[in-house]
Amino acid sequence: MEIKKIIEFQNGDYIEGFFLIKSVEVKTSSNNKNYMDFTLIDNTGEINAKLWECTKEDEEKYLQYQLIKVRGNVIEWQGRLQLKIVKIRHATKEDNLNIEDYVLCAPQNPQYMFDEVVKYIEKIENQDIKKIVESIIYESKDKLLFYPAAKINHHAVRSGLLYHILTMLKSAERLSEVYTHLNTDLLFAGVILHDIAKVDEMEANKLGIVSDYSSEGQLLGHIIQGIKKIDRVATKIGADEEISMLLQHMVLSHHYEPEFGSPKRPMIPEAELLHYLDIIDARMFDMQKAIEGINSGDFSDKIWILHNRKVYNSNLKKG
Repeated sequence: MEIKKIIEFQNGDYIEGFFLIKSVEVKTSSNNKNYMDFTLIDNTGEINAKLWECTKEDEEKYLQYQLIKVRGNVIEWQGRLQLKIVKIRHATKEDNLNIEDYVLCAPQNPQYMFDEVVKYIEKIENQDIKKIVESIIYESKDKLLFYPAAKINHHAVRSGLLYHILTMLKSAERLSEVYTHLNTDLLFAGVILHDIAKVDEMEANKLGIVSDYSSEGQLLGHIIQGIKKIDRVATKIGADEEISMLLQHMVLSHHYEPEFGSPKRPMIPEAELLHYLDIIDARMFDMQKAIEGINSGDFSDKIWILHNRKVYNSNLKKG
């Protein structure tokens, strides 16, 4: 039987493939029998899967972050594809698999992306801003190389946070050529620092999978954690107080609305643009992800983060 990736699944398929267990939970069905509820992933996507009437041995055997081989039926349930597992086993050495090939990753090499971000830091002329950004980015480097930007939503892939920062920097640079009154030192710094505390807000493994939010992340959140980082480093290097305040304002206001975690809306042009760069990059990522594997002329499923909109994959080609 042909090995299939999740992106290739269609309703009615009988498939065979290798997958990583992102999460697994034992639940009880309406007939009072246990079943295992899986979220399975590969490097093309994820799918909910069920192992009905599982045994106690199954419950103890198949655990989170294990590679497995599965055969099963693809069905549609409440508008989404689901996998009914017929056969399951652990992957073995003879299968010759690399676990990192079975997780969603940013489309570029992490070290390359980090080096590209550093090139933008080198463009910052104000020495206080440059030193603050350099200090924070290098102390976060180890985690940045594999951390996602979110647990579920935009850029929730291995190295997704770094990819999010880099693509925003590229957009910021282009827009600064249009809005020439902007201070690019502040703008580049704001882009690099706006989500940097997500490496402390979330707990993720080397596969880029978030298991939970840290205690500080739940109690404070990455915005407050981020401005604490800036204040600490700025104080340590003796940076100008206004520069520290402006950088903190960039981070503090980038969610724009109080209900989304920003107690202040942007009050400088660079912070205003930072907010919209963040929104644009998140939306473009989510919309592109939604139409991957969708035929031209078809619609995606409803996407919760996009206000339950369906995304249309047009027939138009670039150029």
